[in-house]
Amino acid sequence: MIERQKVLLLGGIFTTAISLLIALYLRFPELNPDERQHFKLPKNMEDAKQLGLVLSTYKEQHYYTVLGGILVVYILLQSFAIPGSIFLSILSGYLFSFPLALLLVCTCSAVGAVICYLLSYLIGRNLVTRYWPDRVRKWQIQISNHREHLLNYIIFLRVTPFLPNWFINIASPVIDVPLSPFFWGTFLGVAPPSFVFIQTGKTLEKMTSTDATWSWGSVALLAVFAVLSLLPVFFKKRLQSRLD
Repeated sequence: MIERQKVLLLGGIFTTAISLLIALYLRFPELNPDERQHFKLPKNMEDAKQLGLVLSTYKEQHYYTVLGGILVVYILLQSFAIPGSIFLSILSGYLFSFPLALLLVCTCSAVGAVICYLLSYLIGRNLVTRYWPDRVRKWQIQISNHREHLLNYIIFLRVTPFLPNWFINIASPVIDVPLSPFFWGTFLGVAPPSFVFIQTGKTLEKMTSTDATWSWGSVALLAVFAVLSLLPVFFKKRLQSRLD
């Protein structure tokens, strides 16, 4: 991709992001002063509680505006690696039915991750390759050797906390992870931890911190899904070794 095309695509992404935020602001109903102070990106559980109360007040008459607002902000947070998506996952569980909240979170996570992937491809790939060509080439060869199992590996990395999601988004285009397994691995892989956060949202008003989200049961659930994501790889390699 030539430099001019990269600049145009980057400009389009940023322009779209700003336009969506402006449209969201203009479309949202007028808030009174007490509500306006809580209408902000939550940085802690108390912020999430207050924002949840404000949004729940307007959800009945402005359902699609509230839903669209969560969708737009969630995607932008994921796209530009901005912290806070955990609180939006919890808010989704508080505001919407479980199936809708899970679909919303998985879709926003996958779409936002793809945009972050594209930004890294346009900006970071050439820079990293220029300064660490040998190391990048080594990683690319390893990815090529495991290409048939990339979907399983992406799911595993999304389920487990070994690598932060923003790092996976930024590193994947550098080491030649194809976009299709990256998208679907993200969509499926974020579902188990999102399940935990959405369930937590049902008791948002009683929570004091995100630490209350985790229990031995939720950790066990994620461990089971992490193991299941790699089982096809294990059985396929075992079968191949027997055939050889």
